[in-house]
Amino acid sequence: MGEERDGVPLTNLDQELFPGAGATKRDLVDYLDAMADRLLPVLRDRPLSVIRVLRGQDRFMQKNLPKYTPDWVPRASVWAEASHREVTYALANDRRTLFWLGNQRAVELHPALMLAGSPHPTHLIMDLDPPEEGGFGLAVAGAELVRQALADAGMSGAVKTSGAKGVHVFVPLTGDPAPEDVAAAQRAVAARAERIDPELATTAFIREDRHGKVFLDATRAGGATVAAVYSPRARPGVPVSFPVAWSDLDQVAPADFTVRTAPGLLGDRDPWAETMPAPQKLDAGLVAEGHTIPVARVQAMHEGKRRARARREAAGEA
Repeated sequence: MGEERDGVPLTNLDQELFPGAGATKRDLVDYLDAMADRLLPVLRDRPLSVIRVLRGQDRFMQKNLPKYTPDWVPRASVWAEASHREVTYALANDRRTLFWLGNQRAVELHPALMLAGSPHPTHLIMDLDPPEEGGFGLAVAGAELVRQALADAGMSGAVKTSGAKGVHVFVPLTGDPAPEDVAAAQRAVAARAERIDPELATTAFIREDRHGKVFLDATRAGGATVAAVYSPRARPGVPVSFPVAWSDLDQVAPADFTVRTAPGLLGDRDPWAETMPAPQKLDAGLVAEGHTIPVARVQAMHEGKRRARARREAAGEA
């Protein structure tokens, strides 16, 4: 028998969400129901990419709404420069849309960094990614470096687990900064955090150059997305991205917060809203320094080509 919530038909609720999830589709829908009042403020009016996990298929990221999407799902069309086409994204602006997405097995919610129709990022974002062998403690240590680099520039942010291996730091912005200035400021924050403790942290975009250090990822800018706070992640146990007080960060683990445990831990609270500082102007010194730092992806692409050429030449001499 099918069920409905807020008039949205729901199917196969007692099936496991994906192999190894340890949770059913009903658990996901129940979670979205319990968390809607906390999720909607961070999703509202942001073009939404989702990671869906369909039975018997690999997970995939969906941006364009499928043809069968109900008319009542809010949406925004965005010109995608890379693919030279209009992409129609969902806007998760109401509970019904959340339930519809849950029924589609849209496990992960990755909102855009700017609101629909606006070119201005709303936050400066740093993503702390520990090395394969390093564990969550390294991500926490990296976040503390970022916190220090921000404080030295008169800025402050809120912190959350990514729900995967890492940590995200969000700094709310005022003054409608240009995307390239936000991206530059992020590069400068990463560079300054690396200078505080170069033994611990690195800005090396190429994985083999990180040498077991935490990666200070400044690339969550422009058209990128980041898993929203409270978003479930398509990983065993279905952990969720969860806000943590800076003082508690070294006492938690990503697996502490799942679709089953998070609502009970929160009660009626919304710690993301509570811990988020007031919006801040981008520090001009960060912007200026950042514009002197090459864009990581471009630099990595050139470096990759250079290394491949060097390998070919070495092979030719052998």
